[in-house]
This record gives sequence, structure tokens and C-alpha cells, in this order.
Amino acid sequence: MRLTPKQATPVAAGLGISRRQFLKRGGAATGGLAAAGFMGHGMLRPVEASGKTPVLDSPVEVKRTICSHCSVGCGTYAEVQEGIWTRQEPAFDHPINRGAHCAKGASLRQHGHSSRRLKYPMKLVDGQWQRMSWDDAIEEIGNKVLELRAAHGPDSVFWLGSAKFNNEQAYLLRKFASLWGTNNTDHQARICHSTTVAGVANTWGYGAMTNSLNDMHNCRSILFIGSNPAQAHPVAMQHFLIAKERNNCDIIVADPRFTRTAAKADTHVRIRPGSDVAFIWGLLWHIFENGWEDREYIQQRVYGLDEVRAEVATFTPRVVEDVTGVPEQVMYDVAQRLATRKPGSIVWCMGGTQHTTGNNNTRAYCILELALGNIGKSGGGANILRGHDNVQGATDLGLDSSSLPAYYGLAEGAWQHWARVWDVDYEWLKGRFDQTEYHDGLPMNSSGITVSRWVDGVLEEDEAISQRTALKAMFYWGHAVNSQTRGPEMRRAMQKLEMMVIVDPYPTVAAVMHDRTDGVYLLPACTQFETTGSVTATNRSLQWRDKVIEPLFESKPDHEIMYLLAEKFGFADELTRHIQVNGKEPSIEDILREINRGTWTIGYTGQSPERLKAHQQNWHTFSFENLRAQGGPADGDYYGLPWPCWGTPEFAHPGSPNLYDPSVPVKEGGMGFRARFGIERNGVNLLAEGSAPVQGELDDGYPEFTDQMLKDLGWWDDLTEEEKVAAEGQNWKTDLLGGIQRVAIEHGCAPYGNAKARAVVWTFPDQVPKHREPLYTTRRDLVEQFPTWDDFRSLFRLPTLYRSIQENDNSDRYPIILTSGRLVEYEGGGEETRSMSWLAELQQEMFVEVNPADANDIGIRDGDTVWVEGAEGGRVRVKALVTPRVGRGVAFMPFHFGGIFQGENLHDRYPEGAAPYVLGEAANTATTYGYDPVTLMQETKCTICRIERA
Repeated sequence: MRLTPKQATPVAAGLGISRRQFLKRGGAATGGLAAAGFMGHGMLRPVEASGKTPVLDSPVEVKRTICSHCSVGCGTYAEVQEGIWTRQEPAFDHPINRGAHCAKGASLRQHGHSSRRLKYPMKLVDGQWQRMSWDDAIEEIGNKVLELRAAHGPDSVFWLGSAKFNNEQAYLLRKFASLWGTNNTDHQARICHSTTVAGVANTWGYGAMTNSLNDMHNCRSILFIGSNPAQAHPVAMQHFLIAKERNNCDIIVADPRFTRTAAKADTHVRIRPGSDVAFIWGLLWHIFENGWEDREYIQQRVYGLDEVRAEVATFTPRVVEDVTGVPEQVMYDVAQRLATRKPGSIVWCMGGTQHTTGNNNTRAYCILELALGNIGKSGGGANILRGHDNVQGATDLGLDSSSLPAYYGLAEGAWQHWARVWDVDYEWLKGRFDQTEYHDGLPMNSSGITVSRWVDGVLEEDEAISQRTALKAMFYWGHAVNSQTRGPEMRRAMQKLEMMVIVDPYPTVAAVMHDRTDGVYLLPACTQFETTGSVTATNRSLQWRDKVIEPLFESKPDHEIMYLLAEKFGFADELTRHIQVNGKEPSIEDILREINRGTWTIGYTGQSPERLKAHQQNWHTFSFENLRAQGGPADGDYYGLPWPCWGTPEFAHPGSPNLYDPSVPVKEGGMGFRARFGIERNGVNLLAEGSAPVQGELDDGYPEFTDQMLKDLGWWDDLTEEEKVAAEGQNWKTDLLGGIQRVAIEHGCAPYGNAKARAVVWTFPDQVPKHREPLYTTRRDLVEQFPTWDDFRSLFRLPTLYRSIQENDNSDRYPIILTSGRLVEYEGGGEETRSMSWLAELQQEMFVEVNPADANDIGIRDGDTVWVEGAEGGRVRVKALVTPRVGRGVAFMPFHFGGIFQGENLHDRYPEGAAPYVLGEAANTATTYGYDPVTLMQETKCTICRIERA
């Protein structure tokens, strides 16, 4: 049933009416949701169906779900009648969004019932889509995959997963890939925040947001760099505005564009794309010069800042202005604001991460906060906003080519740990992998090919890859390929593959851009509204979703599809040994319990299904100010049990809302920095000095807890006899009963130790972050002073180029810097949101923003159709938006579009009725080569282009 809204008219909210009446008058009905709560009454409009509308008299069942777009984690009430999702309301009692929705959140109901979805399995035959049964699809795909395994080994197939999985599905696919015998599995985090995870985790222990959005109400200053929450995370922006209203919080935006966030800022600093490290060092130059750093904090809790001082000393105001374009007085002003208005937070997103220097950028941001003493404090911190609803959880649970779940890595000890959790024989598991040793080592213990480089994994010659052969088959499981760089080479890679399998609620751009006539399969997956499970918000809180509706058409839940394939491959028993299977669908609750048994490193052990469901059913009991439950079944818990939630569920740890805060007892969520880098380096102490979590029995730094440490401290007998057996020979990460964690916490100590954060990462190519010019730069005069790295023979199994690209000067032909970003209307690759009529109506054209001076030089006007050509020849045909939002010499494109490729409209290549309402060129058709040397994060925020009239 489709309801057609008539034209809305304004209405006052009124007083003395019921909540239901208020919502109905506010437009919180099918087709007309308006954000209430923090959004203000001026946005509220009534929406009613026109004409005679069928009314269902059947009972209304209300389900609680979480928005499936960005990672803020907004709660939604879904009303269901006779199996149809008829109405939705933003949850007024939810402790994160408190009744607010953005445009995307308001469209969730249509996502569940979209007619543009895949409806049944299909395959491409002679250029035409043919319908298949599920049995035939699994059999045919399975036979081909087994044939490739026999001929080329398990690494010939890439299992590309999704940040749209719930936690349980993400975990299960990583387990699936492990049982298949490959580390060639990855997901979107590689191309959005892998440099954050690596940079932040290698600075102080965990690679995640340190505070909650609610805690940021307490900020007195916020520096946004490469982040535009007003468009990318609108409900998060409301939290930041609360800080501005309450504390007169100083909001500073450093961005090449004047964004909607900048419009709300006290200061907008327009920096040159690719100059983040120089900008941060410029701020620190003034902070050090004026003695504004927190010396006591640094002495107690930071290692290696003297080496940073030496690097910062070279970034004088003159150098900084030359590199970044920011004058000395502006730098001084921003530095003074940050130093004098504390606690302060730094917020970044992909504008800071998607660079060849991405890990340098994220570490520099962290060092700035350490110098100011902001980490581990309410209202302070490093707060990284994630871009997909479960990109945090999918990363935490190991859907990654370089780690097992919970960041255990790929060493033998990590595999032995997970073999114990999975109850499979380690030697059998080892035998599933290729046993040949390559340049990177044994495939079982070496990072797999990344999603950012799967194209090269297909196109490179076999002898250049550290595995038996190039990739032969790709599973694109809930992934938008148009979010990746180098579109023309991607099409060539798709043509070379022997098989492509797209598993998704929508066909995605992967289904149409390949220019193939066969060897492509489409498997319809459910949306997250047709299954249940947990999802981790950007603040590390886990939230439970109800199943809103039953799977539509012939779609199946992702975890059921994994089970069907595992059955075909012969390891279904190993996949679900301790997981109940209902028909062919593994129990989500049992998968979460298995996660609880194994993920000790990051504390996903305390969030049992029962605890999460209790939180979900009692949203109203959690404080909007600090997320803590005030009475009710979850009394004292922090909402969603933000990890680390130490120990077993029975231990009842409340979760950790703010990381690294020693002013709070460990039992209440406090902790110091993690001791994961040793206890000494070059004779210098790496453990905290004179700082420890309050109420602990150890009042100084200490290493991570092991069985021997408990014995040495005289705490061993605090363990039960059963716990002693489990803990013998183990540490806090591998003790499956959690006794070591329990005893450490009961003595007031963090199980992972108490150390200093490190400003120097001696295992990275740049031990101290350095500014390096982008591979493609218009500032050729800076290349000699700030060169890139030499080429690498092998990173993540592939040769990776740096100097050999940078030494070619393309700036004369491509004089404009090209960057990219988000729109409020669409999300990710956009296939899902561009398939929703309400959202599609809001933004129908792909465009490029061009500064008026550049437009005049080129000879184009606003609204003209232009070609934007990247430095490697990829070109897109788009509309010109002439605006001073971008500075002279910089152009911007959103990255949510697809379905048109270098001027060719691919609409008719979609299965009938499955094309999105809006098609457009993909920005990444024009982007170029470039990868971070630690994570292979792709370079999308700083390349070069030329623009000409079409």
C-alpha cells in the first residue's frame, strides 16, 4: 500500500495535547517525517493522505529499531499492521537522538518496502538477467567457487563484506572466511577509517571514539577537521550545538570548503587539501612557543613528545602559511582558543583519513589533544564519527584482512585463541590455508588483499602478488564499488574476473558497470529491518534491533546465506558448532554469545543478548546527559554497554562511556592508557608515572595482567578453582572464563595495564608524523622539501607505488585540486538512498562545485554541463555548481552517485524495475592512485583534475 501525501501546511505544536497527537500534527507519519526533539517546531509539518485512503483496523505492533544509515545510532519506533510497516516515529525517549531524525532517518520505512530492491536470485546470461531459484544459485555459484579453489587455492576468492551487517553477521563472515582458508576479506572501514583505527590504536591502545556524543555537551571547544556533521551526521550536530548553547563552546572548522558545519562555527579555517599535519604542527608551534601545553599531564601520561617538539619546531608560521595557506594570526588565534577553552575535543571524519598520509594525520590529531591534556576527560577527547550504521562494530569484529575478531591480529597465538573459541582443531584450521610461504610470509599469518586494492589484486601479474595467483572471483556483499577510487581500472578488473557475486538488497553499481555479458550473479539479501541483532554506534554503544517485517520477496538474511554457502563448501558444522540453526538460519543470539566468549581484548564480553534487549526495552531510563540508567532493570549501566564492557555478563560491568579517564574507578568505566607497547624503550619508562585509576590498589603505571602477575601480586587465590584452571598460562586477552579480568578489576586495576600514550610509533614508516605532499599535487615546489615515500615492494600482498607516481608532474594539464564528500540526502555509494523516492526528490543531479574565479577562467557558468577529468584519465560528465564554498583552485564532488559511467547511462543494464530513481556519474571514476602505507587507505580527498565545458 502506498500513501500519497498531500501538500503540507504549517501548524503550531500546541500545549496540553498527547504525545501521539503532537506527533501526528508534527508530520511523524508515513511519507512525512519531520525531526522533532532537538530540531525545533519550525520544521514540523502535518502530512495526511489525499483522497480516500484504506485504513487498516488490525492491531498495531510497535517494533524498536535503529537507523541503518550513519553511525550516530538513532532510535526509531516502527508500527506494523498485518506484516506491513505502516508508520514510523523518531524515538523521543531514545538517549542518543531524543526524537530527532535527519532526512535519511525519516525515510527508513521506504527502505524496508522499496520496490527497487532485488526480488529473487538472478544471473547474467548473454547480457540478459535471468531468474534463478535459491537452490540453483547456491549450487551453481558454489561449484564455480570450489573449482577455483581447487585450481588456484583459497586466496583466489575475495569475500568482501559490509558495514551494513549487524555485529553478528560481520563476525560470522570473518569466521566463514577463516574456515574457507583466506584472509582476503574486508569491508568499508578500510576506505573510511582504517587510518583512524591504526593511528589511534597505536597512540593509546584502542582505535575508537573516546567519548559519547552526549558527553560532548561538556566541551568548551571543538575542532572539526575533515568533518562536516551538519550534513554527514545531522543528529550528532545537534549534540555539538548543545555544547555551543550551554558552554559557549568555541567551534572551529578546518576544511577546504565552507560547509554547513562551518556556517555554525565561530571560526572557519580554509586549509589546502592534504596539509593536515602541517596545520596541526602549526597549532602546536604556537602552543609550545607560549607554554600552553599541559606539562604535568605530559610527564605522567605521554611518551615521546620531545621528538614531536623537534619536528614541530621546523613548522614556523611562515612554513605553515606556505604549506597550508593559513596566515600566522589565524593559526595563533585557533591555538589560543584550543589552549584556553578546555576541556576540548577534536572531531574528524574521512576528510582527515582518506589520504596517503592518513595515519600521520590521525596521529597528529591525537598528539594535539595529548599536548593539551584533553584525552581521558569528560568534554575532551578524540571523537571520530563513523559513516555507516555498523562500521564500528564490523571493524571491531574482525571483518578485516589484517586481523581476527577484536583486533587479535593474525599471529599463531591469535589463531589458537579463536580455534579454542570456535572449538575447531587448530591444525585442521591451519590446513585450510595455502601452505606456501610468500614474500609476506604464510598466507594464514599475513594480511590479505584489501578492499581498496582488490582491483590490483585482479590486474597484477601473479608473480607480483604474495599469494598463489591473482584474484579470480569477487563476492561484493553489501558494498558499493563506486565508493572506491580508479573507476576505469575497476571496470577492467571486473572484466578479467571469472565470476562476480553481488549479495545485497539492491543490485548496486557493481551489477551494471562491468560491461560483461555473463559470469555475474545477484543474490537478494534482507535489509536490517528484516532480521534482528546488535549494531555498534559511533560512541561504542551496542544497540539491539527488533525484526520489523518478515523478509520481502525472496530475500534472505545475510547470515542464512553464509550458512547455505558453508553447507555447500562442507564446513557448516564448524561454522555453527555452538550456534543453534533454525531451519537454515543460525541464531543471532547464539552468535552474540560466541562473540562474548572470545572478544576479551576490547570488551565485547559483557554485552549478552539479554542485557542488550533490556537496554532496548528501557530507552527511557537512560540519561540524555551521560547515558547512565537511572533506576529500572539496567540501573547504573551506561546505554548500550559501550565497550570495553569488562568481564562476563554476570560480572555486570556498566560499560565505559569515556575511554582513558583515570578519575573514574575501573569498575565504573574508568581506565588509563593501554599497556600494549612494552614497559620500556631505549631506557625510557613507557608506563604511567604518578597517574592511575582512582580507588585502585596500584597507584602508578603497571603492565597488562597475566596469570603470573596475579601470582606475583598475591591475588591468585581470589580466583575460583575453575577460574584458576582456565587462567593458567593465559593473560587477560586469552582467559576464556574472564577470571583474570574480574580479579584485576576488583582490585581497582584495568586488565590491560596502565601506560603512557605514545607520540612516537616506532613501527610505522614515519615514527613521528610528517607532512608529505600528495602524490598528485599542484604545488610542485613543495615536493622536494616534503617528498613522499619510496615505492614498496609489497604491502598487503601487493606492490605499492609512491615516488614513481609523484615524480611525474601533471599539474600543468590538471591545475585544480579535486576533493569529495557527503550530502545530507544520500549515504555511502547511494544505491539504497537513491532508490527511495522521498530522498531522490531532494537531490537529482550529480555536480561539481567550482569557485567563481576558476569558472570564469575556464569559461563556464553555473548550471553548465562540464567534464571533470582526473590525472589518470577517468572523466565524469556533471553539472557545474559555481560557488565560493570552495576556494580558488579547489573543486568538490559528492561521492554518492552511480549508474552513469564516463557519460554512458547504464540504466537499462539494471534488472527490470531495480534501477535507482536517480543516476549520476561516480566521483571516483575521476579519482587516482594513492594509498596510506600502513593501512592502504585510498586517497580521495586530494588529487588533481581539469574541468572543461561538455
